[in-house]
Amino acid sequence: MTQTTIEILLVEDNPSDVELTLHSLRSSKVTNHIEVVRDGAEALDFIFCTGPYTHRDFQNSPKLILLDLKLPKVDGIEVLKRVKADSHTCRIPVVVLTSSREDCDIIESYQLGVNSYIVKPVDFEQLAEAVRQLGFYWLLLNQSPLQ
Repeated sequence: MTQTTIEILLVEDNPSDVELTLHSLRSSKVTNHIEVVRDGAEALDFIFCTGPYTHRDFQNSPKLILLDLKLPKVDGIEVLKRVKADSHTCRIPVVVLTSSREDCDIIESYQLGVNSYIVKPVDFEQLAEAVRQLGFYWLLLNQSPLQ
């Protein structure tokens, strides 16, 4: 049985933001497979193939992680810390896509190795455009090393 390649992992607990992000990616013709998880603990289980995701092949890592910071169970900073600290996952591009404009969140994210930090625009059209550009850049233009 062949597993579907997960190209984008969306870590977002707000259902409206999930729907808007998925709609924005699809409407801009991003056809990559997207997996959605709703909290930080589920994100870690998915990424590291633990808990309900033990069946996943660890070699089938996401090509991009879109990460909210304000998550239930385990916050986004802890998810980022774990991803960037592990030699098998540290090269996965992580883009923080959050409502937090707090300097401490921005600084800590970059200190932990985030690849990009984007504050979610409040306006629907601006958020849709930001997500479209994210998908285009990280999946089409950016060249990542082999995992």
